[in-house]
Amino acid sequence: RRVGGALWKLGIGSDLGLLYAAAAEIGRQPAGSSVLDVPGGGGVALRGLRRGQGIRYVAADIAQAMLDRTTDAARERGVADQVEPALADVEDLPFDDGEFDLVVSFTGLHCFPDPHRAVLDAGRVTHAGGVLTGSALLNDTGLRTLPIRQVGRFSGLLGPSATRAEVRAWMAEAGFTDVTLRMSGAIGYFRGVKG
Repeated sequence: RRVGGALWKLGIGSDLGLLYAAAAEIGRQPAGSSVLDVPGGGGVALRGLRRGQGIRYVAADIAQAMLDRTTDAARERGVADQVEPALADVEDLPFDDGEFDLVVSFTGLHCFPDPHRAVLDAGRVTHAGGVLTGSALLNDTGLRTLPIRQVGRFSGLLGPSATRAEVRAWMAEAGFTDVTLRMSGAIGYFRGVKG
């Protein structure tokens, strides 16, 4: 954590502790809750899941290799009994309307080809009173991260991303209220409650 935090701070000027704090919301979900983590990536958000918590944790990703990494991480953390990998496209999620209590999307929004559509579909699968939270490398964060964004887009690792205003507007359009967006370097941490 210390090494990763130093690299995160050096690279994008952000406090990695905020990512861990946001993931901790997963651990506060009561037994019987459903959580969607999209993209599941390598299992970063799993650090919030507690052993024996009794929730349904769906790790969704478009890449099977990332789901395999998440599954391995879940086994290492002793939470594999709660984790359900799902091959899925964030812009067309194969889940029912209002299926999840909590949807998390950490460091994913800036990778999606159509982040607006992704936020709308995340809203669709979040039930009333549920929460969408996540983080993203945003476009209106200054010149320091411009080379990172440009190289990421050129290499196909990053999508168009969004500005702070766009994230807020898209979340409102998806039905989220009480939207907060906190910046830490180039990373915006967002959270909203589905109305």
